[in-house]
Amino acid sequence: MTSPPPSSSPEQQQQQQRTAEARAAFTASLNSVGSHFDADLRLRAKDIHANSAAIEKQRADVETQTKGLAKQSSQYQKMADESRGKLKELGDIQNWAEMIERDMLVVEETLRVAEAEGEGGRNADGVGKGKGKKAGRRGWF
Repeated sequence: MTSPPPSSSPEQQQQQQRTAEARAAFTASLNSVGSHFDADLRLRAKDIHANSAAIEKQRADVETQTKGLAKQSSQYQKMADESRGKLKELGDIQNWAEMIERDMLVVEETLRVAEAEGEGGRNADGVGKGKGKKAGRRGWF
């Protein structure tokens, strides 16, 4: 802002003074608006920085927990594999027991038939023909 030349009239001086005041007011309002947005942007930048640190900490925590879950998952997989093997063994044992039971039923039926045939041939000894299971049974089953 320069001082008005000496040959200016009082109206021109007043006009220049009003113009200077208007410029000052306009500049002040621009500074005010700028500082308002500047303060808001600075606050946001500060929040972003703080959140960045929190997010980095959370990322590290998630990574640690993921590694722990992977380890635990591996342990569960190993346990499941072992259990599957034991269930297979149990199935094999059950199959073996059923085979033995069938064999024992065959042996029992064979002994019953043999005893029934043997009881029929005792007539020559004078014991007589026995009927039923108790007549000549030896008590095996």
